[in-house]
Amino acid sequence: MTSVTQPGYKRTEVGEIPENWGVVRLGTITQEGRHVRYGVVQPGKFTSNGCFMLRSQDYSKGWSDTDGMHRLSKQLETQFKNAKLKTGDLVMTVVGAGIGQIEIIPDWLGGAILSRSTARIGIDNNKAEPAFVRYFLESPTAKRQILDCQKEGAQPVVSCPDLADLHIALPPIEEQKNIANVLTETDNLVSKLDQLITKKRDIQQATMQQLLTGQRRLPGFSGEWEVKRLGEVAPLQRGYDLPNPKLEKGEYPVVYSNGVMNYHSTFMVKGPGVVTGRSGTIGNVHYIEDSFWPHNTSLWVTNFRGNSPKFISYLLASVGLDRFGTGSGVPTLNRNDVHAHKVSFPPSEKEQTAIATILSDMDAELSALEARHEKARQLKQGMMQELLTGRVRLA
Repeated sequence: MTSVTQPGYKRTEVGEIPENWGVVRLGTITQEGRHVRYGVVQPGKFTSNGCFMLRSQDYSKGWSDTDGMHRLSKQLETQFKNAKLKTGDLVMTVVGAGIGQIEIIPDWLGGAILSRSTARIGIDNNKAEPAFVRYFLESPTAKRQILDCQKEGAQPVVSCPDLADLHIALPPIEEQKNIANVLTETDNLVSKLDQLITKKRDIQQATMQQLLTGQRRLPGFSGEWEVKRLGEVAPLQRGYDLPNPKLEKGEYPVVYSNGVMNYHSTFMVKGPGVVTGRSGTIGNVHYIEDSFWPHNTSLWVTNFRGNSPKFISYLLASVGLDRFGTGSGVPTLNRNDVHAHKVSFPPSEKEQTAIATILSDMDAELSALEARHEKARQLKQGMMQELLTGRVRLA
């Protein structure tokens, strides 16, 4: 059955778009004399006063510090002068697992040279809005085209001629700018939430370090902290095998080492409880509020010895249990080493609870921020899908 094109729209190589939009090849909207290309294949030795060479790894997780960037010799800079970048150029990863990741060159990187893993896309501002093209290249429509022309080998590769041949849907220039502005605002929101989450995590880590070692005391508490072995305050035991005749369908979860819970059992351990990874997920510490069944992939705290379970969960997380992994291949947590490890310990359960409450509140704040971040990210994806196809038009 043939679908009907809605009034005011037309069918094209990139799907159904408004009638006053066009479809062009990416290579036809680049600046004169600056075609889509990659750069240096053999970067040579680091030259301390040389120009920057941009690699995909320099922006794969956000822009890296310049101290970690490679610098080229004057000879290579001259040899690859046609692979220079300008502020506002688009760059895309064209080699490896990150193929398709795209960024806009900031002011401080103007004059850098491309590497083999990156392609330069210098958009002519008279032909298209660079920010719009950037968002279109991040859309599912463009990603499908990129995937179709990807060649497999030791590493997947997209050639520059294939990249230049991609079909781009283009609204009138003013509409491009309006769409890019709206998506940029959403991007900025996501970025601000990223920065805030990073800041809050850093504060939380510093607070944990101070509170869980007694470097900082909460108001109203005094007395010397004791040095104790973990085995004295939170002994660990391996969980139980499945299937097990004691298991039956019920409201309590079986808790695995990765924290995944399947609600189908009677409980073995009365909650609250603390579980950590035993093999492969060492260092993952999970606090369980209700009664549960600890799976045999995990270790669980068998007796809190009158201490706060929530405090114990933060204490174990701060220790870095992965340091106690032993064995070749996938390491297994050595309980004896964990039990022998010495930690500073508050003199009262009230102080433990107060510390755990502060850290728990910080966890809740982080979770709320991460939920906002995910909502903003999904909003951006939905807006891209609607705006970049013309399903929603901006006045």
